[in-house]
Amino acid sequence: MWLRTWHAATRLCYTCAGPKEPKRMNNKSGKRILAQFGSRRESRLRLRVIISLCSLPFFGMVAAFGTAPDTAYSFVPTRTVVESLDLSRAEQPDDANQVFWREERFRSGDTIADLLARLGVNEEEASSFVRHAKSGNSLRTLRPGTTVQARTADDGSLLALRYITDRNQLVGFDKQGSDFKAVEQKLALSQQQQMKSGEIRSSLFAATDAAGLSDNVATQLADIFAGDIDFHRDLRRGDKFTVIYEVFYHEGRAIKSGRLLAAEFINQGKSYRAVWFRDAEGKGAYYTPDGKNLRKAFLRSPLEFSRLSSGFAMRFHPILQQWRAHKGVDYAAPVGTHVKATADGTVEFAGRRGGYGNVVILKHQGGFSTYYAHLSRFAGGLKKGARVGQGDVIGHVGQSGWATGPHLHYEFHVNDQVRNPLTVALPAALPISAQQSTAFTAITGPLAAKLDLLKNTNLALLD
Repeated sequence: MWLRTWHAATRLCYTCAGPKEPKRMNNKSGKRILAQFGSRRESRLRLRVIISLCSLPFFGMVAAFGTAPDTAYSFVPTRTVVESLDLSRAEQPDDANQVFWREERFRSGDTIADLLARLGVNEEEASSFVRHAKSGNSLRTLRPGTTVQARTADDGSLLALRYITDRNQLVGFDKQGSDFKAVEQKLALSQQQQMKSGEIRSSLFAATDAAGLSDNVATQLADIFAGDIDFHRDLRRGDKFTVIYEVFYHEGRAIKSGRLLAAEFINQGKSYRAVWFRDAEGKGAYYTPDGKNLRKAFLRSPLEFSRLSSGFAMRFHPILQQWRAHKGVDYAAPVGTHVKATADGTVEFAGRRGGYGNVVILKHQGGFSTYYAHLSRFAGGLKKGARVGQGDVIGHVGQSGWATGPHLHYEFHVNDQVRNPLTVALPAALPISAQQSTAFTAITGPLAAKLDLLKNTNLALLD
């Protein structure tokens, strides 16, 4: 081994002696040269070769140390192992009968049994609870849209039921043995202001739904501007609104919406604004930012959200089959729809009268009177001489008298002369007094400033 290494070393040294190819040698001359080379440098070459051979193991160890980790990692075989676990052999928890809190909304048209089924309560338990609830009339405050929570066992047993009423009360039941004990607790709710905006595409309710507003806020919005805008006939595609209103929270969860504090409605390019102000005596009302009272003496419409079917003009009477003046406005609406008094007044007549059918006639201050005809029925307690307030329900839409379909016929009289209720000038209520102007500005100024900031912002797209 040593000799082969030595010969290799001599060949390497010879090959590297110069760039030119060496002359060929015969065997004799080659032997002579090798003999001379060996005699003169044999001892020195042997020493160098021995040193080189002895150092090779050390360099090999260094190289191995530098490359072993990568090499070892690269050649370790890997494979994925999937094994099934036998869950039946898993250790059972100490409490094998688990309990769960579930949450559902009570929907319009729901029965208590429907709600309990969605909450995971078994039929036997649900039947027992319904019998208990009906006998005690304990769920009388449950309304569509209310969020209900139920605590149930894994076998579907009902352990507890909870929901929050409109009066900020936590109402529910706790199971005790085979019976259910009623629970009622007053809640402390936190209040925050919420801001929304939207645009009319088809109807007011469709726009408020798209903006994430509750029906409560939508109705307030229509009522606030009812003296200036007839929401049955004046709405146009592209009209916009912005609202600032109260939201009440319990433990970080929004429970209900409250009062509308400020609003702007842009109808056919004209802006209407309202801010809420409560005076030192506790009386509240909506005003324009400069202090004018938005409450008109008369509402523009006696109905909530219906379409106009016949205006104040000449028309061909569908029953008499002749052209005659139509001295009022007809509002098509489903039978039973609430009819509201458009102003404070006194009942002058409530009964049946000729082609009017069932009609209510109200007398108001200043020589004004209003007629509400073709009613299906009257509000309870309504009789001649009774006082009614603006917005009070006085009857329900019907088809009595000369009517070809369910609708309300509404007339507006000034000193016994018929006037068009859609165009007649309506007097306004008193504005903010000089004594209250400072307090009014301090409270409503920040609300008006927020409306300015939000005027060109579609907050429905930011939620």
